[in-house]
Amino acid sequence: MSATDLFLAAMLLSAPVGTPEQTPSEERWVSVRNAIHQTAIKWEIMDPREERYLLGTRDDFLSDLDLLRKRYADLADAPPLADCHRLPDRRTVNELIRFNRSFRKGLEEREVWEADRSDLFQQAMKETDRAYQQWDAVRDAQCDFYYVTVRRAALKKLRDSIGAEAFAAGVMPSYVPEWRFASAP
Repeated sequence: MSATDLFLAAMLLSAPVGTPEQTPSEERWVSVRNAIHQTAIKWEIMDPREERYLLGTRDDFLSDLDLLRKRYADLADAPPLADCHRLPDRRTVNELIRFNRSFRKGLEEREVWEADRSDLFQQAMKETDRAYQQWDAVRDAQCDFYYVTVRRAALKKLRDSIGAEAFAAGVMPSYVPEWRFASAP
């Protein structure tokens, strides 16, 4: 694969979705496909495990190229996968999420018995659900068996939810609305 092939791959991948392209000739197919694979993996818009079926045949060229272009556009501002290393490990995240769900269940049960405070419980459940969504994104980002594109989309969802500054600083949200707990005197 030549530098020209890599340049062509970069141009093909960064073009808008739906841009018509001529399918590479049979002689050029392998080098163009390999260059697209290499570039897409480096840009984290394709998982290495997808090599065996993305651009598997020349007939798939346009549809698979558009799929990769869509990913390129969707993940253009997504954090790189390396940002996962700043997050808590998956086992810890699972424990935090488990506590979050248990806490929410407790709120639901209390709402039944303390109907006069239903508004307070509804608000606390919304806050708990928001925390769940944020930590679920962390869990998805930390899941090694998910494709790189799914993990980067989860990082983007987390960053958009907690804010770019907090994400960049590594400030994680609380896994439950701690401010709802009564403080000891």
